[in-house]
Parts: sequence; structure tokens; C-alpha cells
Amino acid sequence: MTKRNSMAARLRYAFDTSMSAGPVALIGWLAVLSLIVIVIAAILLVGLQLAPEGQPAVDFPEAMWESLMRSMDAGTVAGDTGWGFRAIGLIVTIAGIFIFSTLIGVLSSGIEGKLDELRKGRSTVLEEDHTVILNWSPSIFDVIAELAVANRSRKKPRIVIMAERDKVEMEDAIAAKVPNLGRTRVICRHGAPTDIQDLAIVSPQHARSIIVLSPEDEDANHADSQVIKTLLALVNDPRRRAKPYRIAAEIRDNANAEVARVVGGTEAQLVLADDLIARIVAHSSRQAGLSAVYSELLDFDGCEIYTLEQQALTGNSFGDALMAYEGSTLIGLVSPDGQVELNPPMESLIPAGARAIIIAEDDAAIAIAAAAISVDPEAIRHAAHRPDQPERVLLLGWNRRAPIIVHELSRYVAEGSMLTIAADTPDLDDVVAGLSIASSNLSVEYGRLDTTSRAALDSLDIAAYDHVLVLGYSDILAPQPTDTSTLVTLLHLRKIADAAGVHINVVSEMVDVRNRELAEVTRADDFVVSNKLVSLMLAQASENDSLGAIFDDLLDEEGSEIYMRPAEDYVALGMPVNFYTVTQAARERGEVAIGYHRPREGAKANGILVNPRKSAAVDYLAGDRLIVLARD
Repeated sequence: MTKRNSMAARLRYAFDTSMSAGPVALIGWLAVLSLIVIVIAAILLVGLQLAPEGQPAVDFPEAMWESLMRSMDAGTVAGDTGWGFRAIGLIVTIAGIFIFSTLIGVLSSGIEGKLDELRKGRSTVLEEDHTVILNWSPSIFDVIAELAVANRSRKKPRIVIMAERDKVEMEDAIAAKVPNLGRTRVICRHGAPTDIQDLAIVSPQHARSIIVLSPEDEDANHADSQVIKTLLALVNDPRRRAKPYRIAAEIRDNANAEVARVVGGTEAQLVLADDLIARIVAHSSRQAGLSAVYSELLDFDGCEIYTLEQQALTGNSFGDALMAYEGSTLIGLVSPDGQVELNPPMESLIPAGARAIIIAEDDAAIAIAAAAISVDPEAIRHAAHRPDQPERVLLLGWNRRAPIIVHELSRYVAEGSMLTIAADTPDLDDVVAGLSIASSNLSVEYGRLDTTSRAALDSLDIAAYDHVLVLGYSDILAPQPTDTSTLVTLLHLRKIADAAGVHINVVSEMVDVRNRELAEVTRADDFVVSNKLVSLMLAQASENDSLGAIFDDLLDEEGSEIYMRPAEDYVALGMPVNFYTVTQAARERGEVAIGYHRPREGAKANGILVNPRKSAAVDYLAGDRLIVLARD
């Protein structure tokens, strides 16, 4: 009795174990049970010498076959004769019905479970040379759209996304927001990017690049901590590859950047979102149209920045190398030890192993010009000295990027300049008191008022200001209400300018790129679309491991920056001048000419062109500006 109980217990344990092991184990047990029934039936048929009436007894193989047929097909038993043979056949048939019905149920449950697993997005990605995007944010759609453009020349482009969202929801959102993916396939997976086990799902060790977005619906510090933990999981995964990763990570708060750099090391390029946007807003406020230049440099659909070795330039001076390209623009060098320098001294020699930093439509288009260089010395002009004048700047609205904008403005304005801050935030007194001012050239005054009120704006005498910046209340409002508030302010400013009969230089920050077209009716001089710029920067950084350092130099007061200066300061107006001549004129001033701004009715990109062909002649008029890379 004890033996029987022990055997039953072992069988129950084995069955329970197989149940928990999944469909494959259950199918195995059903196959074993079928074999047992068939073997027992065959033994009985042979041992009892049973066969259909009028037929000789069957041997063991034939008995096995007869039992198998009856277990698989219930109709076979209908043709049996002889009660003994019928009885065994009926028992085998009943057992077969039970076993095969159970098998169908197991298969159905297994397939359903596998489909549910696929729907949840938990299966491992088997791709190689793909781009991985970790976390979900409003920027993700622009990142995907840019990568789809960059992937046009690739054979099997793949983007793999992992976030703590439902896989189907992510796929539906991408299909709705990014309908034109071209040949790029997007694969979504559900998981926690901070979890090493979940990271294995997207196969980062086989990826060509990784983008870590700042999670949505989080405060800046919490979002940055998630990004840093993700970097930690990627870099320290025991299953990671030996070859360094190429990681582009978004950090919102500059205070968290140092920790992220320590964690990511040389493998991670950090895109400091607030710092990037704030600096471009500040620079654009003083040079309308500048944000369009940055967008052009970051957009895969236009000209891009490439870093590649150009052996033909080795030993030449940087100034001479500027004239070596017809359809590309040399702007700097990456030294053999990886140091980025934009617009180095014109007489500096290019060492062996250095990489050229070049603006071009495509890396395949970068080639040394074969045709002779044509420069017209008679067309070159030299600018008269223009002393810096004090400026009056009005800042309407407030968010966490405003202190950076104020600090950036204070680095560039002339002595005696004044900044007036007008915003409707409860903690305005505290934040203004804590502002960091880089120089005594800028004085700050402030007042609390409703920036969406026409009466409140009228009280500011806006026409008296040289520059007006409009920021959204993105720290306390969602993206759409933030942009709505900004649009209302811009519309009031337009009416005030029309009533005064003057042009007011207005630069505005927009959160959502979809509101840009609505904002254009306000006739503001420039719009800096924050989410769009961050997305472009992340996408480009994932393709170019020097881009972060390049833009750090571009936006740093100590390095070379982009300026838009009157064309008459470089070349003669009203006569055809090719861009070789413009390049030479800028070279004589220690600058690099990268394009021009010719505002004309209906002109594409408002007349801004980056990287024109140097042999093409253009008639510059008063009001046209050249885009140059200069140190001051």
C-alpha cells in the first residue's frame, strides 16, 4: 500500500512539474501516454490472439498499427468484427479521443500564450546593426523620423524601441505620428531600460547605436536618474560586447551631467537638453534666423556635419584647405587624439591622422574639387568697425531654461544693457534673486504680470526693446497649453507692433513642432522648437560620435560660434559673386563662411542656405547676411 502511494505521489509530482513546464512538456507526456495505450492494446491483441472475424491473428507490429489507427481515427472502430477485438478497439479509441482532445487544447493554449507574449513584447530581438531607443517621450517621433531619413541608404534598417509601455500602444502611436518610415522597420518591446535582464531583449551588444531618451511625465531630476541608471546598466552589463558602444543620452538638468559622464565614460555623448535649447534661444534672440541654421545642420534631410579623415589635406594649412571643396564646407578638425577644434588658425597645418569636420549633403558627396578655384579680389570688401551698443531685452514668460538664457545673454551684451523679466509665476522673486549673471554688462529688472493679457503687455512699452523673447510655462503646464499660452502672447505682440508701425524683433520657444505652423501667422522672427531640436541632436549624435563635442564648441563663448553678418562687410553688393570669393573674404578675417541668408518672398527656409556650391554666383543686396563661423 505504501509503495502504491509513493508511486502515485511520484506520478502526481511528475505531472505537476510537466504542467508548470509548459506546452512542450505536456505534449511529451501525452505522446508517452499514447504509446503506453497502443503498446498495451497490441500486447493484448497478440497475447489473446484477437482479430476481426474470419481473419488470422495479427503479429505485434500489425497489432501496433491497428491500435494506432484506432487511437487517431474514431471511425476506424466502426468496421471491426468480433466482440473481443471490438472491445479492445473501443478502449483504444476512447483513450485516443481523450488524448487528442487534450493535445488540441494544449496546442491552442500554447499558441494563445505565445501570441499573448508577442503582444506584450517580451521576446528577444534577433537583429544586428540596428538602432536601439530606450524610454518613451514626445521626442521619440522626431527621432524615428530622422533615423528613417538617415537609413535610406542602408540595406535592412531597423529601429528597436523598449519602454515601460504596452507594445501595441507604442506601435499604434508610431504608425499615426510617423507614417513615412521608408524602408525602416520599427520593432517595439516592453521592458524596463534600467533592468539588465530586460535590456537583453533589445540585443544592445549587436546594435550600431543606442539612444537613451529622458522619460516622459517625470520631473527633471527623476528623469535624469532613470537615464543614468540605464547608462549604468548598459555599460556594466556582464554580457556586453568588448567593442565600445555608441550611446547618445538626453540629460535635462546640467547638475546631473557630471554623474552621467562618469557613468557613461567615453561611450556616451550627452545631449544636455535644457542647455542646448537655452543657448540657441539666447543666440537666436540676438540673430534672428539662427535657429534655422542649427536645424539645417542637425536635420538628416539637409546638410549634415561629418567627421572623416581626408589624407589629401595632410600638410596643408587650414586656410588653404577651406578652398579645396566645391560642394562641401570644411569647418574644423578633430586631432589624432580626439580633440575638436572649430575654425582653427588659418595658418595651422593639418597633421596626419586628423579628421576633417565637414558640412555636406552626404558623405558620398565629399570630394576634393578638381576644377580651378576662381576668386574675384575686386569684389572683396572689409567691414568698418561698429562699436557694440547697449541693448534692451524683454523676457516674457518663464521656465527652468530661463536662468540659462539669462546667463548666456549676460556673456555677450555690451556694457549698459538691460534685461526686463515679465512673468506670471509664484516663485519669480526667488528665481530672479538666484540668477547667475556672467558680467556686470547686464542689469536685470523684473515684474509679475499676465503675459497673455493685452493690457499688461501694453504697459511695458514693448516697441522700446531691441529684442523680445517669449518662453512658455512648460514647468507648470502640459505641452499643448504651454504653446497655446505662447501663441496668445505672440498674437498680442503682433497687434502691438502693427499699432505702433514698427518691427519688433521677437524670438519664441515652442514645445511641439506641430504648433510651429500656427505660430507663423504671428510673424515672429524666429521659433526655437525645443522637442524638435533635442530630437535632431540625439539622432545625429547616434550617428556621429564627435557631434556632442562639436556643438559644445559651437555654443561656447570661448570657441567659435555661428554669426549672421551683413553681406556688405565681406563682398560687393549688386554684382555676381561666387562663394569661393565669399570664402576668401571670410578667410582674410579668420572666419569660415558656411552659407548665406537672402530673405525673399516665397524663398525656401526663409532664404537661408547652408553649404552652397562655391562656384555658384549670387547677387547680394542690402539686408542679405552671410553665415560665418567666427571667434567673436
